[in-house]
Amino acid sequence: MNFEISGNLIVKDDTVEISASFKKREFVIEVVNERNSDWNDFIKFQLTQDKCNLLDPLQLGDKIKVNFNIRGRKWEKDGRVNYFSNLEAWRIEKEEAVLPPDAPAPNFSEADIPPAGPDEDLPF
Repeated sequence: MNFEISGNLIVKDDTVEISASFKKREFVIEVVNERNSDWNDFIKFQLTQDKCNLLDPLQLGDKIKVNFNIRGRKWEKDGRVNYFSNLEAWRIEKEEAVLPPDAPAPNFSEADIPPAGPDEDLPF
């Protein structure tokens, strides 16, 4: 199953070597609830193996889009059966901040427009 979600990066853990052949890295994003910020979701993902370096160029606070799969496993110990799920991220893209609809438009003046260069001959 393939999913995608956007949020702000709030936790960026270091890569952990579980064994000589397996490593993982966890991170958390905050997904804003538009109705009430008290209900924001905090979602933890994991990266494994060669995907662990996807977080390297990102900073805390960056708005990101995460593509992920849901993985579930069955685990038995001492005759007891347990189940667990992981959100396995496989692509992370940094998103540009978008102004909210009620934000004022930027105020530009004629002085902000650079002069035409010598090779520009457009009639307007």
